[in-house]
Amino acid sequence: LTKMEAEFDTLNTKITNEQKQLERERVAGEKPQPVAPSNDEAKAKRISAFNLALRSGSENDMRAYAALQQDNPTQAGYLLAPEEFRSELIKEVDDLTFMRQKANVLPPLRNAQSLGYPVRTAAMSSFTWGTELQAPTNDTTLAFGKREFKPRPGVSGILVSKTLVRNVASVDSLVRGEIAAEVAKQLETAYMTGDGATMPLGLFVASNDGIPTSRDVSTGNTATEMKFDGLLAAMYSVKPQYQAGSEWIFSRAGVLQLAKLKNSDGQYIWQPSVVSGTPDMLFGKPVNMSEYAPGTFTTGLYVGLYGNLKNYWICDAMSLEIQVLNELYAATNQTYYISRIETDGAPVLSAAFARVKLG
Repeated sequence: LTKMEAEFDTLNTKITNEQKQLERERVAGEKPQPVAPSNDEAKAKRISAFNLALRSGSENDMRAYAALQQDNPTQAGYLLAPEEFRSELIKEVDDLTFMRQKANVLPPLRNAQSLGYPVRTAAMSSFTWGTELQAPTNDTTLAFGKREFKPRPGVSGILVSKTLVRNVASVDSLVRGEIAAEVAKQLETAYMTGDGATMPLGLFVASNDGIPTSRDVSTGNTATEMKFDGLLAAMYSVKPQYQAGSEWIFSRAGVLQLAKLKNSDGQYIWQPSVVSGTPDMLFGKPVNMSEYAPGTFTTGLYVGLYGNLKNYWICDAMSLEIQVLNELYAATNQTYYISRIETDGAPVLSAAFARVKLG
């Protein structure tokens, strides 16, 4: 205690003398006012002092103080290891979402609540061969209906500390990126298994407004496995005019099962890609692997799909919008991020698809 008091008196005297000298120099114009170190210089000084204290461990470098605080370098702040925060975010890789790139995304809906398209529900059936003077038979089968797209709203929100926003220059873009990834995940889930009532209608949902059960193919598959014959049956249940541009969709579990599948000659039917960025192939058609496609292998469940994804239409009334509310939660020192989107989607031509179903 006596030693600390003596040091305090010495430092106090030294500080007083230096203040007087600075005042004399300022008045005489002999020396400009000292410039405060920049943040980088201060950080470098703290790092140097911290490392020196760790190396030497001397009494002069590591002193004891009656009151310690990390934000004051002269009061043990040098003993606190500084942190440099980088903008790269450590996280798991986001799941792939591909439907909005492969589907037919319609022009945004602007001046109406929904978008209607005429649909031919039955073709003509009146042509007959006859004589030169034979009268035609009037057609009674041609029929039309309507396909309506009514964008559904989706919303999410997140609160972020204003202190974090202030101290980390890139946190705003990181938060926006996380919101976009979350929305993409929810959209992809809806495009696969959405109910069509409160969200888009999914490819793997049986519906007369999308892909009915008549487009399900289970012949050749067992209750727990896809088989060579079953996959061929699904592929060739699609008419030739829809084969161009057709692709497969399977879950990760489904792809694993397919990669082990052999034909009757004992040859693997899977064609793994050897070029980066090029998809794997099944019967010469690209395979999309989705974390959001059904992956449970039980009797009567859907496990895959074949078809031209351009026949899945997406209609947006409002693209993803992110609002930043700085004042709403000012009392709790937080910024509120709100995301909104209004969108709908559905398969529009069932004949262009075939769903792979277990036996």
